[in-house]
Order: sequence, then structure tokens, then C-alpha cells
Amino acid sequence: MSTEAITLQQATDFHDESEALAKLLEALPAGQWDQTTQFKGWTINDVITHLHFWNKAADLSLRSPKEFRAYVTSLMREIPTRGMRAIENAEIAERGPDLFDAWRTLYRDMAPRWQALDPKARLQWAGPEMSARSMMTARQMETWAHGQEVFDLLGAQQPKSDRVRNIVVLGVNTFGWSHKVHGQDVPDQVPAISLTAPSGAIWQFGDDGQDNAITGDAIEFAQVVTQTRNIADTSLTVTGEIANGWMQIAQCFAGPPETPPAKGTRFTAP
Repeated sequence: MSTEAITLQQATDFHDESEALAKLLEALPAGQWDQTTQFKGWTINDVITHLHFWNKAADLSLRSPKEFRAYVTSLMREIPTRGMRAIENAEIAERGPDLFDAWRTLYRDMAPRWQALDPKARLQWAGPEMSARSMMTARQMETWAHGQEVFDLLGAQQPKSDRVRNIVVLGVNTFGWSHKVHGQDVPDQVPAISLTAPSGAIWQFGDDGQDNAITGDAIEFAQVVTQTRNIADTSLTVTGEIANGWMQIAQCFAGPPETPPAKGTRFTAP
């Protein structure tokens, strides 16, 4: 993929995250796509259908805002009666290797369009408008988080890369949202956060000089805020009431309040 004239790094990171998952799945036999993951009974087909559906929606918001508005209006009307899962599965007809090909073809096609965008460009979405940077960060986050359940199921380790910083930053930025969506008051200060990146770099966030702190591995922090791991199943060091409370409810994605997985229920299969 050419790196000329790239202005939106998150679009490259979304592409590369998708490629990491595609490498795991490209040789998976058709008969294994209905294996059940540790995430809410979803199969591998369900995971890739979900990612492909929302990749299509994101790209439509860029290519045709008018068509996207009509699409979202119809979608919001149908969700209460049909449910989101049924809508996704009805719209995306492919399964197994055919689904894989459709998903990979789209993300490879759309990534260069997004790379050329001003990161601050505003785009329509199902909720409030989002910047191009935020939209691509969300697509990378979803790919990485839902990819985790596929890697876990197939007994493989998800590749480690410093592009996880986008997800870490999203996790930090949704400190307030995590509390609000769970009906809690937002604390005045974000805990002091010091994380070790896959490269060995130290990433620091939050408010210094306080008793609340989170230190440890950046990948594990991203796993907690995306709810792919329970905090108790990580080696993160968490001190203080605010920090501990946050790690019990952290949720960097939109939608209704979700409960993190119970201790010991999300792991890489042997």
C-alpha cells in the first residue's frame, strides 16, 4: 500500500489491523466458520459479518452522505423490532470464505479513500457526527476487539503493534462516557496512567499527583477498555478508588451499558 500523501494515519492503522485478522482467517476452511467464540455466543461468521456491515456503513457516510442519511433513518426504524444482529445477518448474505473475500475486498478498497482525508473532516454517523480520525479509530478498535475473540478461539496470539495507541487513547478519552453510560457521576480527575507500549515506549495520560493510578501493559489496558478481558485477568496495577471503579466499568465503545466479561471467561485457547 502506497504511503504517499497520507494525512490520516488511523486509516492506515485500520487497514493494518484488518490485515492482521485476515492473515489468521485466510486459510480457515468453510466448515470452521460457525465455531462459537467466547463473546456472547457469536460465531466467526457473526464477527466478520458485524465488521463488514459497519465498514460498509462508515464508507457510505464518506461516499454518499445523502444515501447514508436515508439508510440510517431506515435502520433506526427497524432496530427496535428486528434487532441489530438480525439486520446485520440479513444484509450481509455471504458466509465463510465468501464473507472473508467481501470483507477484505472492501477494507482494502476503502482504506486509501480514508487515508487522503483531513483528520478533522466531519462525517455523518448513526449518532452524532464524527471526525474522520474518530471514525477510523472506531473501525480499528472494533476490528481489534472483535478480532480478539477470533484469535482466542483459534488459539493464536494477536500480533502486538504500537498502533494499539489509538485504542488506548480512545479508552482514556471515554473515561467520562464509561461513567455516564453506567449512570455514575464522572470523577473530577482521570487517574494517572503509565503504560508500556509493545515497542517498549512509555505512554502517559491522566492527571499526575494523585492517589489513583494505573500502570502496566498497554495491550492489557486496551483489552480492559474494549471489554475483551476482565481487569482481574490482567497484570495491570490499579490503585485508588476512582481507578479501580473505572476498570470495573470501562467501555470505550458506544451503545448501552455493557458488563465486562467475568473473570476467567475470556482467554486464548490452548
